[in-house]
Amino acid sequence: FSGKQPKTFKVKVSTMDAEMEFSCEVKWKGKDLFDLVCRTIGLRETWFFGLRYTVKDTYAWLKPDKQVLDQEVPKDSPITFHFLAKFFPEKVEDELVQEITQHLFFLQVKKQILDEEIFCSPEASVLLASYAVQAKYGDYDPNFHKPGFLAQDELLPKRVLMQYQMTPDMWEEKITAWYAEHRNITRDEAEMEYLKIAQDLEMYGVSYFSITQNKRDTELLLGVDAQGLHIYSPNNKLSPNKSFPWSGIRNISYSEKEFTIKPLDKKKEVFKFYSSQLRVNKLVSPNHCPEAERAKEDMERRLFQLQDEARMANEALLRSEETADLLAEKAQIAEEEAKLLAHKAAEAEQERQRLEVTALKTKEEKRLMEQKMREAEQLAVKLVEQSERRLKEADHLKQDLNEAKDAERRAKQKLLEITKTTYPVMLPPPPTEPESPEVSSSIRMDFKDSDMKRLSMEIERERLEYMEKSKHLQDQLKELKSEIESLKLEEQQQAGLYSLRIISIHQTIMKKNCF
Repeated sequence: FSGKQPKTFKVKVSTMDAEMEFSCEVKWKGKDLFDLVCRTIGLRETWFFGLRYTVKDTYAWLKPDKQVLDQEVPKDSPITFHFLAKFFPEKVEDELVQEITQHLFFLQVKKQILDEEIFCSPEASVLLASYAVQAKYGDYDPNFHKPGFLAQDELLPKRVLMQYQMTPDMWEEKITAWYAEHRNITRDEAEMEYLKIAQDLEMYGVSYFSITQNKRDTELLLGVDAQGLHIYSPNNKLSPNKSFPWSGIRNISYSEKEFTIKPLDKKKEVFKFYSSQLRVNKLVSPNHCPEAERAKEDMERRLFQLQDEARMANEALLRSEETADLLAEKAQIAEEEAKLLAHKAAEAEQERQRLEVTALKTKEEKRLMEQKMREAEQLAVKLVEQSERRLKEADHLKQDLNEAKDAERRAKQKLLEITKTTYPVMLPPPPTEPESPEVSSSIRMDFKDSDMKRLSMEIERERLEYMEKSKHLQDQLKELKSEIESLKLEEQQQAGLYSLRIISIHQTIMKKNCF
């Protein structure tokens, strides 16, 4: 069991602003670890970066297609790697898209300037320092940023500080003067302005290696950047003695300590140089083609983008089809609802017309009923007047009848008195003679009495008939009034129902329009 190999190993990865530790599988390749770091920090522009490690007196980049433990990595636990920019863009504003990419470049370039790995003039150093302060502290506020607030910040290279006889307060005053001009610039914008100035510096993005042109010559410097290979004197890293652009290099080869550059133009001389360490040759070789590396990364990124675009396009197509089906269904429903609403509107219009006709008929019937009622009332008034007149006549007739009866009674009484006085003793009846006037008068009185009774009975009968007719007319008037009231009530109900139907249809149409 003691000789059993572990299945994992520990690594520590340092970025420009953080440290991370991972447990990796033994079989992992460099790409597996690199992808894990990129996913952890949320970096997508991976082609600029690499994992660098230190080996003896130099450094090397972790190869992506080879297992980590098979490379010349330190045997420490955890193994330390530095996540750094390996290739530098020529135009940072166009090539750096992600904020995290821009921020990592800003921190690395700033450190290289402060460590004097990139030469920067004093004037440019002060301007760059002002943008670094803006990125860190935001807008300048004299009430908050008191003198001395930059005392703990490293903002200028030591060479610049030693070049002039100025105190830290004087440098802070100069930096603050520029800093106050950057108001309303965000952190990302300030970092981008810093990089735009730094990319124009001569030593920006150049990696230097010690070489000799032959085994006995003095030492030279080989500079590698995005433009190509450059040969420098050790005391002048700004101006190369000779340059080989990548587009003009046909082939680069190395054998032990010899390094050969073959130009694309075969007429030009082949350039050879030597390195005191074989590892330098191996280190230069992977860096000789940043454009190819970037192209490869671009191709991989483009492939991933195309796959994502294809996936998103497919999803968008499915969503579009679903949306189209949904819209078609909604359109069909809307069309059916429109037809239904049109049908209901037609029904409502027909109902309105019917109600208008009914209302007209009701008005006409009401007018006729009112006219009949007025005529009936007038007739009733006439009948009442006639009844009163007849009653008065009947009263006069009764009075005349009573007076006649009184006269008849008095006449009979008088006749009886006369008869008793004239004929006190009963005698045989006298011979037949013409009737006396008194007897004729008695007969006439009897006749008159019977006529008066008959007349009285006829008057009473007519009065009863009249009262019955009057009562019948009163009943008819009541019926007419009740019919008129019912017609009015029915008209109001129909008008209310019509209003409710119109309101309901209007609300339904409004709801559909809102939908």
